Amino acid sequence: MDNTEDSDTESVYVVRKALASVQNGDTDHYTQLIGMMYPKYSDIDAVAQLETLLKILSCSVAFIDVVHHRDLLSNIFTMSLWNHRPNVMDALVDLIISLAATSGKYLDLCLNMLISNFIPPPSVTPRKNQEVLPRVHAALHKISYLIPLAPSKLVPILAQRMPKIHIKGQDSLIVTLTYVDNLLKLENSPIGKVVGSMILMVVMERMRDLDLEIEWDDILQEDSNRGMFDMELEDAVESTMNEGDEFPVGALYQYTSDGNVVSELLDRLMVLSFKHLKSCKNSGRLDEVFEILFESFENYVLNTYKSKFSQFLMFYACSLDPENCGVKFASKLLEIYLSSNKPRLTRMSAVAYLASYLSRGKFLPPSFVASMLKRLVDECAEYCRTCNDDMKPKAHQVFYSGCQAILYVLCFHMRSILDIPRFQSQLTSLESILSHKLNPLMVCLPSVVSEFLKQSKAGGLFVVSEAFIFDDLQESELSRAFGGFERLDTFFPFDPCLLKMSNRE
Repeated sequence: MDNTEDSDTESVYVVRKALASVQNGDTDHYTQLIGMMYPKYSDIDAVAQLETLLKILSCSVAFIDVVHHRDLLSNIFTMSLWNHRPNVMDALVDLIISLAATSGKYLDLCLNMLISNFIPPPSVTPRKNQEVLPRVHAALHKISYLIPLAPSKLVPILAQRMPKIHIKGQDSLIVTLTYVDNLLKLENSPIGKVVGSMILMVVMERMRDLDLEIEWDDILQEDSNRGMFDMELEDAVESTMNEGDEFPVGALYQYTSDGNVVSELLDRLMVLSFKHLKSCKNSGRLDEVFEILFESFENYVLNTYKSKFSQFLMFYACSLDPENCGVKFASKLLEIYLSSNKPRLTRMSAVAYLASYLSRGKFLPPSFVASMLKRLVDECAEYCRTCNDDMKPKAHQVFYSGCQAILYVLCFHMRSILDIPRFQSQLTSLESILSHKLNPLMVCLPSVVSEFLKQSKAGGLFVVSEAFIFDDLQESELSRAFGGFERLDTFFPFDPCLLKMSNRE
């Protein structure tokens, strides 16, 4: 097939005749067409013929039959943009758009083909990234414009195509990072109005899954010898990075090979997600995104036992907008804790998150922290008024988790509370709670109780009576008193993040 302007009309006729002849049992010319679809990259003439063939097929989609031309369609939909030169990429993308717009019968196949190109082959160059990925996004947006139903069709495809962690090293990092990066770009585009919530949930779920694969031994713990009350959380507001000082994107794709590949991948995914949230903040979309993010957090992270890192996505979003998102997050967690309709473990997780968030979120004003504390104190005081039991850790786990939350927050905010008489007066019921025969000081984590008693005595929170004297029981003894239940006494989800790159953000 001669690739010249004078022969264009004849070439169109030849291709269409080959397509039509299949229905009459003549497949020779049709087979030749299929043979032209995989030229050698170095064969310039064969590559030019492929470009011409794709262009002719683009204006001949009405002649393509889903039954008789099954082999042709299969070849088209398995072609990879990564394997071709830019001019062939353009011709292939135009053909995919034309097929998608033809009565909709090829729409799912076209979308699948495009999304498959979000996943780069091994050892791809940055230049190739810049050639392929913008073309994929442009094609998706054009198809969505031509076929308004298209974005909703993307929902199951995007979730299904999320790469699995079955390869090790740099390839695993690049494949997953590139895919998630492109998902977040879609979320931040007009297509995101339809698929945005699903994209954020898919990303949160993948981060949760990676989180579960990581053992503490896999993580560099430079502060492992420091106590929980000596550690500082480097959140976005107090980062060592100055405003506008971006983390080098190229570093995200450099495999350091000095640790567990899963923890490195999660680290980089968090940085990508942080950057996306910052972009949403700059474009005025953070409030909208936050609602979806919290739903994802509630579905995938809240009840995940001792989640180590994925929850910091919520923390970062709150740090970007403390007055709105920051307040909403705490209020939603408190609502869950106070709701008698929620499962017991969900309520306990919610108040553990709330306590850790109020303690570590230095962007939250003291007045707001005090108001949250008051509501927790009032709830626990009311529980004591209606309960005549002695200390029964298993029977009153929700109550004890609320008490520990109060003590934990006060370990971080004792001074700011005591400096303002109005805040201190809101805690007057605390003494009656701690002296109740439910004896929360014997159930809560010893290190939290010890720090609380030390600070409350030094600050004069109340007159420390004999009922509050901590008798130096070993932690193991208190754990046995608590019936071996571990969740209440060890979970502080916003203790400083130990992932290296995301901690810089």
